[in-house]
Amino acid sequence: MRHLSQVFKALSEGTRLEILALLFRHGELCVCDAEAVLGVTQSKASRHLRYLHAAGLVEDRREGLWVHYRVTQRPTAEQRIVLDAVRVLLTDERVAALEARYARRVAEKPVCQISRRAS
Repeated sequence: MRHLSQVFKALSEGTRLEILALLFRHGELCVCDAEAVLGVTQSKASRHLRYLHAAGLVEDRREGLWVHYRVTQRPTAEQRIVLDAVRVLLTDERVAALEARYARRVAEKPVCQISRRAS
């Protein structure tokens, strides 16, 4: 029961839901992408991502200086049910402005995305 409570606590913040929406649609995000798209500081973006990570909803990988996150590939049965429900609830209409900001970010071709494409 404690772990399930941690999952719901992780989802109780709007910024973390926005991060999940981006991850569902784009597969992987660098901390710098989250920072730019969400308009938060690097430390806030990292903190939100760590919260999702601690709940087992996302996993990370390092690439040089950059840390990239994606939705966990092996969720528990409970996590899968919750993630599936959240994915359904984060409709295109709810995240349209977020998607527009993401598209502008990709068009800027920041350093971390260039390094990600080169590998």
